[in-house]
Amino acid sequence: MSVNYEKIELKFKNLSSILESMGSVLVAFSGGVDSTLLVKVCKQVLGDKVLAVTALSDITSRYERKDALRLAKKMNVEHLSLKSREMELDDFISNPPDKCYICKKHRFKSLITLAEERGIPHVVDGENADDHRDFRPGSRAAKELGVRSPLKEANLSKAEIRQLSKKLGLETWNKPSAACLASRILYHSPITSKKLKQVDEGEHFLYNLGLSGQIRVRHHGDVARLEVDARNIVKFTDEMIRNRIVKYFKSLGFKYTTLDLEGYSMGSLNRSLFPGRKGKKNGLPTSEKTSETCSKRPNGY
Repeated sequence: MSVNYEKIELKFKNLSSILESMGSVLVAFSGGVDSTLLVKVCKQVLGDKVLAVTALSDITSRYERKDALRLAKKMNVEHLSLKSREMELDDFISNPPDKCYICKKHRFKSLITLAEERGIPHVVDGENADDHRDFRPGSRAAKELGVRSPLKEANLSKAEIRQLSKKLGLETWNKPSAACLASRILYHSPITSKKLKQVDEGEHFLYNLGLSGQIRVRHHGDVARLEVDARNIVKFTDEMIRNRIVKYFKSLGFKYTTLDLEGYSMGSLNRSLFPGRKGKKNGLPTSEKTSETCSKRPNGY
């Protein structure tokens, strides 16, 4: 696919103008592709009038925590970690389809309070121009609370954000999209710290086996359903690797470990929300996709 660099440059200038008009911002920062570019450009345009804040809780993977801290330091931006308490909300832990709305509304309220305390007029997130195509209850929370999305306002798509990130020398330009750990748990199955830890430990183990690309451990009660990029499926034919995986997941408390032969599929648990409609490889049809997005390792949080 050809890249229209002139078009991207115009959008980048528009983004810079939008940020300049804000004067000072608090950025919801996850360390993902979108929020990292946003922080980078905020720093370029606004200098020290930028505060990057990462919300942390049990739904945050170990990789997200480390990446956010490391990248903020690398970009020389003021950074705070904020303890988020969505795991204390009954409406969230009951795991309804709109749990992202509940979580984001709670988190954004905390960020707005912090911004007011610091005299910062705007809270911004990393939502982009493509995100309206996805199932994103969290976007509604941002709109209701007046949180702005400069990348979206500048009409920057995910592909364009990756191109700009590469041009600016950001290591995140080709980073896989991510999502909060709660997105791995079946809807209406209560979200617990134990389940989140099982998922986090399982994905960490699989990454350390040398698997690349997207990895998801979908939590189906006693069953761990593993989704990996299709090119990695052949590795599971190795008996030694397979036995190591089974043994480790049993140690986490799973009775059964299965490999999804379709490979990684974005938002696969959302298929239960659209009965009778079939997903496609690497995601549901456009109108049905989810960001799995309680933070993008992605996007936003």
